Amino acid sequence: MATEYKNLTELLELIPAEKKAIAKSLIAELNFMKTTLVKLRKDIRERGPVEHFEQGKQKFLRESPALKAYNTTLRQYSLLYKQLTDLLPKDAGKVEEVNPLYDFINGE
Repeated sequence: MATEYKNLTELLELIPAEKKAIAKSLIAELNFMKTTLVKLRKDIRERGPVEHFEQGKQKFLRESPALKAYNTTLRQYSLLYKQLTDLLPKDAGKVEEVNPLYDFINGE
């Protein structure tokens, strides 16, 4: 998780100054959500994705609350991550490909 946080803070350097406060807030939330996802994933692995539910005469298997929380948190995590990457300038992260054909066409 430390590596992912480091990657997110490196991403922060690419974000324009006027958007950095928003980005810092998103990174803090993403970090918290990632920690939560790890804990929920551990719970799901240990207890399984379904549980036996019993209330009065009702008895049935249901989706585990941990799995339900995991799925909800994961959706929100993905949305926040997209919001963060949308703060990047449009040309950030583009790598120019070296292509001899393009160089030839452009007379280079």
